[in-house]
Amino acid sequence: MPGNSVLELKNITKSYFGNTVLKGINLSVKPGEIHAVVGENGAGKSTLMNLIFGMPVIHETGGFEGEIFMDGQAVKIDSPRQAMELGIGMVHQEFMLIPGFTVMENIKLNREPTKPNPVSKILGPSMETLDYQAMSHDSKTALEKLGLEIDESAYVSRLPVGYMQFVEIAREIDKKNARLIVFDEPTAVLAESEAEHLIAAMKRLAEQGIAILFITHRLDEVMACSDTITILRDGELVKTLVRKETSVEQIAELMVGRKVERGHLPPRSVEPSDDDIILELKDLTVEMPGERVRGLDLKVRRGEILGIGGLAGQGKVGIANGVMGLYPATGEVIIDGKALKLNDPKAALDARMAFVSEDRRGVGLLLDESVAVNIVLSSVEAQNKFLRRTIIPGVRLLDQKAVREYAMKIIKDLDIRCTGPNQPVRRLSGGNQQKVCLARAFSLQPEILWVSEPTRGIDIGAKQLVLDLLVQFNREYGMTIIMTSSELNELRRICDRIALVYRGKVAGILKPDASDVDFGLMISGKQPVKEVG
Repeated sequence: MPGNSVLELKNITKSYFGNTVLKGINLSVKPGEIHAVVGENGAGKSTLMNLIFGMPVIHETGGFEGEIFMDGQAVKIDSPRQAMELGIGMVHQEFMLIPGFTVMENIKLNREPTKPNPVSKILGPSMETLDYQAMSHDSKTALEKLGLEIDESAYVSRLPVGYMQFVEIAREIDKKNARLIVFDEPTAVLAESEAEHLIAAMKRLAEQGIAILFITHRLDEVMACSDTITILRDGELVKTLVRKETSVEQIAELMVGRKVERGHLPPRSVEPSDDDIILELKDLTVEMPGERVRGLDLKVRRGEILGIGGLAGQGKVGIANGVMGLYPATGEVIIDGKALKLNDPKAALDARMAFVSEDRRGVGLLLDESVAVNIVLSSVEAQNKFLRRTIIPGVRLLDQKAVREYAMKIIKDLDIRCTGPNQPVRRLSGGNQQKVCLARAFSLQPEILWVSEPTRGIDIGAKQLVLDLLVQFNREYGMTIIMTSSELNELRRICDRIALVYRGKVAGILKPDASDVDFGLMISGKQPVKEVG
């Protein structure tokens, strides 16, 4: 491989609103090299790729520190157009195609060749017509480089998902100056056979001298095609490895490895047992866009804190949303031996389940209502609590005194920092808003509490308070808690067991003290040597 780098990053640092997400990254890519970048959710992979491609989100949030070099020359990349002019292309995880256009029209979009006609000879080049013959030729050439036989006149909307991904790639390599292509999770939506075809296409491009940055979480794909592997963790570059000198196990350990501060959790009067199952999911499917669940099986022990982890888009978030009736679901949900009626939120609440959504501002809270109203709302609607009778038969009104007394008590018990029960929730900090969400769920006195991404978007101190509350609910009230989180470290701190989800199914269940290697392998869809559960 040639020694000169196509792209070199030096000491790249990026912060969002005081939160540093990239910390002094140094990385280089050579011509014809496939350089994989791997890491957990939140490791900084997508931010780094957006930075390289000049995406607006980078420059609208204060830019970045550090330098970018192309062929040894310092460059400024302030927009995707500048990136493309430098020969950088990007295949996004989300398709950037126009469904109503043909394959050929998508490949040549904004770069359409034209030809003169009688009118243009009089009125000028602006009246020239599209040269469909040249467009067809260029499109065929780009598709052939990928080893594909796709009719360039077919409409994109009629193509299988896998073929859409290849059209995106063909568009990038059709650009005459293409020198580096960033692939951002390109196999996330592909079937296994399509993914293999994509990897073969990437190798073919590398043989033509095009450098490739390959962002993925699938370690088998990394080992199948990459020359060099860079591992990011918590915004830092942990290590850069030569693929021939490493292993899946080493990569997995480096991806996950960090100190787990489990601490001393309070004891229980009765420990959870495999002989006492409170909830069972059988062949559960959930049609939640971006988080589809595909035939998932899971058993939950009474009184445990069960963690559900995995990478973004693998289905972990869809589980609670499907069980609670917020997205279409099929399969069986059995609670204490009784089947739950699916797609019915009231049935889920009647079954003594409660849910704290991952979207606390969009779904979990009424931001302009008071702390008190937010705390009691679900129990008023679902259980007719905090209502008083009137002289009119069948008519009840909200018992303001009871609501205030209960709100005052729960504000004190959960240490919700506010001016009082009448303060609008919008004016609370993120951590205190999350406590209000927990208070609302707790007011239902559930036997099973689903909590999704409970610490997202709140500061470190508030995160610990939220985790402490979950442990308190579990230990003092015997509440079974199912906690979905992208923060594997937090799951390992408070959970009894952790179910890891991959491609919409449970890949396996691990104890929190299982090795970093086992966790890294399982979140990437690979089975560890010995599964513990």
